[in-house]
Amino acid sequence: MGYHGKPAWLDALYSQKFFVNCPVHETAKKNEKNVLCLDCCTSICPHCLSMHRFHRLIQIRRYVYHDVIRLEDLENLIDCSNVQAYTINSAKVIFIKKRPQNRQFKGAGNYCTSCDRSLQEPYIHCSLGCKVDFVLTHNRDLAPYLRTCKVLQLSPDFLYPQDMGDDEITNETPNSTIVDCDEPMSSLCGSSDSENMSVACTATTTAETIVRKKRSGLYVCGRSINKVSDEDMATSMSRRKGIPHRSPLC
Repeated sequence: MGYHGKPAWLDALYSQKFFVNCPVHETAKKNEKNVLCLDCCTSICPHCLSMHRFHRLIQIRRYVYHDVIRLEDLENLIDCSNVQAYTINSAKVIFIKKRPQNRQFKGAGNYCTSCDRSLQEPYIHCSLGCKVDFVLTHNRDLAPYLRTCKVLQLSPDFLYPQDMGDDEITNETPNSTIVDCDEPMSSLCGSSDSENMSVACTATTTAETIVRKKRSGLYVCGRSINKVSDEDMATSMSRRKGIPHRSPLC
């Protein structure tokens, strides 16, 4: 803990730079720093995750050129009440730093305690930084607002770089919800999907010699079209569409 009970990770959240190229992995693709390691108090890129696999990690996101954190993640660390949240991709996020807005004249309405930014009721802070400054100014102690969090993993929608090797993926955080492509985790795994895959493979094997006749010709569900008998081929080729009949005029 630092001055007034302010944790080191909170200082790092303000001071560290995000969405800049990682100097350790400068030649790798998708090497932007978009994760904060709360135990090391440093920003890291997805390729650095294997070195922090047992640490508390939180993803930093980008919204209208500002750094934000998902509300659900941040509430594991600190009380976020009275801070206005915004919705992006169906998830609520909170701005990290202040966004000062100069106002010569204030009308009737709800404004941020630090930035004079117009807010919706009943919120009084437009960012995490505004709330922290407000608490330290009035209460002089942030400890009552902090929450104990010994384990913090990345959120399910965090995307793993596709060019990372299998060793890096294997060494990742145990039970983490990082995926290896742009598809959601629910579509990649699961017991029900495995059972359906097994049934589908069995059905495919059984149907290898089944001949399906379609309007455009003959469709063979099998490995080789040579398995189709000459009789079936002749039957399919002899099919012709009937002569269309025009409806009588009224």
